[in-house]
Amino acid sequence: MTPAPIAVALDAPDLETAARWAALVTPHVSTVKVGLELYLRYGPDVIASVKGASGVEVFLDLKLHDIPNTVAGAARAVARLRPAILTVHAAGGPAMIRAAVEAAPHTEIAAVTILTSLTETDLDRIGLAGPADAAVRRLAALSVEAGATALVCSPHEVPAVRAEVGDGIRLITPGVRPTGAATQDQARVATPEQALADGADLLVIGRPITGSPDPGAAAAAIAASLRRSV
Repeated sequence: MTPAPIAVALDAPDLETAARWAALVTPHVSTVKVGLELYLRYGPDVIASVKGASGVEVFLDLKLHDIPNTVAGAARAVARLRPAILTVHAAGGPAMIRAAVEAAPHTEIAAVTILTSLTETDLDRIGLAGPADAAVRRLAALSVEAGATALVCSPHEVPAVRAEVGDGIRLITPGVRPTGAATQDQARVATPEQALADGADLLVIGRPITGSPDPGAAAAAIAASLRRSV
């Protein structure tokens, strides 16, 4: 059975827990996501630990955002770990995105458009011309022109982004919550079924799976619901 297009966010308190969660979910999902906190705490070892012997894809979600030369050096440093995906902030601009793409040629560079925790009011306050879907479309087009082959956007913006960049770009959507799950710190959310139907390629799901008493069973249930909805 093909694993579901889900990246489980391993926001674990320690390396052992992250590795255990990864082992439980990898029969059911295509990808596991290592975020900034876990990577800063344990460094490169975390990649091998969560990958184990399964060969699951690792999504290294560091959201790099700095001058192009610094981002190139950082991307080059983590590229040797062979993550499948590495994130940079689209707001870093085209030269920065291009620097990451050139420094990590065997890793898919995913540009983060606008964080799913931000509301329209937040965008106004930080001076980013909205509405959110228009800002996301601008950042998406800029990123693809700079060589990014994947984009991170909320489920709400997937149809507009797909129309903007076409079919060859992978769309990754955080803010995915099964029906009945708490939204927590996400402001723009959707169910897994809706996100896929709207054109997302990879769904980032964390606490609804890892916060379950049985993460493996939770991942299996969401994967099954996705198969039924196709």
